[in-house]
Amino acid sequence: MQGVLRGRRAECAELDALLDAVRGGESRALVVRGEAGIGKTALLGHLAERARGFQTVRITGVPSETELAFAGLHRLCTPLSDRLPALPDPQHEALRAALGLSAGRAPDRFLVGLAVLGLLAEAARDRPLICVVDDVQWLDRASVQALAFTARRLDVESVAIVFATRAAGDMPELSGLPEMEVKGLPDADARALVRAALPGSWDERVLDRFIAEARGNPLALLELPKETTPADLAGGFRVPDMPTLAGRIQEIFRRRVAGLPAETRRLLLAAAAEPAGDPVLLWRAADRLGIGIEAATPAVSARLVEIDDRVRFHHPLVRAAVYWTASPDDRRAMHRVLAEAIDREDDPDRRAWHAAQGAQAPDEDIAAELERSAGRARSRGGVAAAAAFLARAAELTPDHVRRQQRALAAARATHHAGSPDTALRLLSIAEAGPLDLARRGQVELLRAQIAFTVDRGRDAPRLLLDAARRLAPQDLMLARETYLEAISAALFAGPLADGPGETEAAEAARSAPPPDEPRPADLLLDGLAVRITEGFAAGVPPLKAALRVFRGPDLSEEDGLRWLWLAGVTAAAVWDHETWSVLAARHVRLARESGEVTALPLALTQQVAVDVFAGEPAAAEALVEEITTVSEATGTPVPPYGALLLTAWRGREDEGAVLRRNVAAEAARRGEGNGLTVSAFATALLCNGLGRYAEALAAVPEAGEDRPVQVGTSPWALVEYIEAAARSGTPGRAAAALRRLTEATLPAGTDWALGVQARSQALMGEGTAAEGHYREAIDLLGRAGVRGELARAHLLYGEWLRRGRRRRAAREQLRTAHESFTAMGMDAFAQRAAQELLATGEHVRKRTGEAASELTPQEAQIVRLVREGLTNPEIGARLFISPRTVEWHLRKTFGKLGITSRRQLQRSPAEGRA
Repeated sequence: MQGVLRGRRAECAELDALLDAVRGGESRALVVRGEAGIGKTALLGHLAERARGFQTVRITGVPSETELAFAGLHRLCTPLSDRLPALPDPQHEALRAALGLSAGRAPDRFLVGLAVLGLLAEAARDRPLICVVDDVQWLDRASVQALAFTARRLDVESVAIVFATRAAGDMPELSGLPEMEVKGLPDADARALVRAALPGSWDERVLDRFIAEARGNPLALLELPKETTPADLAGGFRVPDMPTLAGRIQEIFRRRVAGLPAETRRLLLAAAAEPAGDPVLLWRAADRLGIGIEAATPAVSARLVEIDDRVRFHHPLVRAAVYWTASPDDRRAMHRVLAEAIDREDDPDRRAWHAAQGAQAPDEDIAAELERSAGRARSRGGVAAAAAFLARAAELTPDHVRRQQRALAAARATHHAGSPDTALRLLSIAEAGPLDLARRGQVELLRAQIAFTVDRGRDAPRLLLDAARRLAPQDLMLARETYLEAISAALFAGPLADGPGETEAAEAARSAPPPDEPRPADLLLDGLAVRITEGFAAGVPPLKAALRVFRGPDLSEEDGLRWLWLAGVTAAAVWDHETWSVLAARHVRLARESGEVTALPLALTQQVAVDVFAGEPAAAEALVEEITTVSEATGTPVPPYGALLLTAWRGREDEGAVLRRNVAAEAARRGEGNGLTVSAFATALLCNGLGRYAEALAAVPEAGEDRPVQVGTSPWALVEYIEAAARSGTPGRAAAALRRLTEATLPAGTDWALGVQARSQALMGEGTAAEGHYREAIDLLGRAGVRGELARAHLLYGEWLRRGRRRRAAREQLRTAHESFTAMGMDAFAQRAAQELLATGEHVRKRTGEAASELTPQEAQIVRLVREGLTNPEIGARLFISPRTVEWHLRKTFGKLGITSRRQLQRSPAEGRA
């Protein structure tokens, strides 16, 4: 070990510092990068040797295991399995399902990651834990995703995860984690290493050449000299170049293998072809080949392989040399032998994989077994593995139609696994040859869904609409769902839609035959189609009927997860805050309980909007922080809509400007025009709060145009436009916008709708008529549950009274508005109310609340969740941290707040902000 680690003082010091931090109660993650043979494995060995007092779990990826879902995770978690019962039930079951220990629904991959985080944290309660993962580039993708997720969420559990991999682009899942790049040894150390390996007399020119060619690579420095002849060492004859250094080293190993007896070479090929390194399976295969145990001796003596409790090659390049030096026929034959040696009941997936690798021609039996393996992988949450099995099954399917079916299934699984480019390639295989109308429609649907995932706009509405039209004659139910997806995609694309938008989708949906037994999605589709094509008055009744079904107890989890976002948008569009609140809460609950973590940010975003209009910006702000937490943990973009609304209501101009710039850039890149629409509305709201009415008008110019009011934020933009126009002295513009607003609010008929309508009418009126509208608005909005809108009605009424020189009455309304805005944290509107109060001659006191504590945003989140009654494991699951980290944050919080117990925390007043 001393020789191998020559020249690695800085790297060893960094690893020692990592161990010291973990001994001290911290957690660490590190990615060790470097080319083959550069010494990564030796450094990991140094780390394991120095980890005295630690628990150490070490696994290594192998190329042929990449298609076996959670194979690497299974090896890592097995030594810690006694800690599984300590996990919360959802995490426990998710991890057991992923590892194939129990049957059940496919677990969400992020729930699996959270379970691994909890398992490692539990294992480290007794002693610090270090997990060493070598050759990550050859680990199955499901395991890499789970371990990368865990590494990003480590905090104070006394756990370290150290990965070793090759080039920076090899493993995008690890991007952003701390890295240590391992480079070649300095010349002096390289020279000393070569002399130590091959003592004796050297020609200095030969030594210089080896050092130059090896570029400091320790494996090359140790192996290249062994292949030289005495003449080379003495006279400096040049060794023939190879394309790459790795290729040269592999060629060395290939020559050593070629010099072995034939039976030894065949035994090595069996070991190289089987990724598990199981010696029992190796000897079973050898028995079928008629090879005795003594055939291993030459390979072991040559230090190419070790065979004890596992089969281990001296270096991955040895395995590669053995495998790829064999002819294609010999490799296929060996895979067939290994498939025969594996018991079908014990390990059907590995058996199917070997059989597929050994297939010489299309084979329906093998393809069918691969399809069954894909089903098992999917049930464990291994979507990427399922896609790989299905793709190989398609290649081996002799029947053309069935091959198309499997290729389409593989493309669908690959899309769900998050690989749109590969999914499109598989779709091209599915399209090879003639397609019937039903399959053509399914291909076009998947292509459209991929486009929607990638861009969230632009051409997705057009592609979905084309797919729906093609599906309609063959599969009406699927076609209707696709029409609804097209409308949803059109809402996201907004003004940036390329081609048909929501109107074309609605018209096409209305032309399709109605279903015999309408599902919730059918009711929502029919209501939206009528609303879009005939207007609010015609659309409100069927939409309200659909929303009653979505609120009802019989809504399935599948329908809820798929359509509740759109149903919530619809509830907001018909000004029904109560239904909107119920649907948003249900969507969040379903996303949490089902483990569909990727659905959670959008569900939380809708809840943010509900809370903002309810006058609960503190609750909304906590959810915005959670959205950021979830998005960072899952590697998905942060939906900006909730944060845009919150900053506008809060009056945070600088923060809003940054968000709007980000939204504009993302909209231009993805074609998600809805972001621009929400951003424009938020800007108008912010500017009205600041009293900058001309800027508010300029933010939503389309509100002044004579065109139908669309679903989404369009009616809300009209409300802001009317206030800005009235305050800017352009009543004609306000009157035109009011007529359009009334077209949306009167049919809705809710307190919210009629309240904002009355408030807007008051801005246009005079005398007793205006005052009547203000009082009506206050009465209606007071019942609607939209406290921010109610406070604005008090503000506008107070401003109107002051301008009418009714100071005493004005003070009453303005005082109410100011107190409400201040309590809700709506600072811009609160300042506007304060200025109006000053104009009436009343002195405005600054609020003398408690001094904010020094809690970090995460500590404030934890305090809020404790007050909601959540346990530490539940809080950890909500915030994607381990329960041990929750405990640590709570201890710090107790000290900052001067308390000693959870009960005191639940009774203490403000949670504070960082």
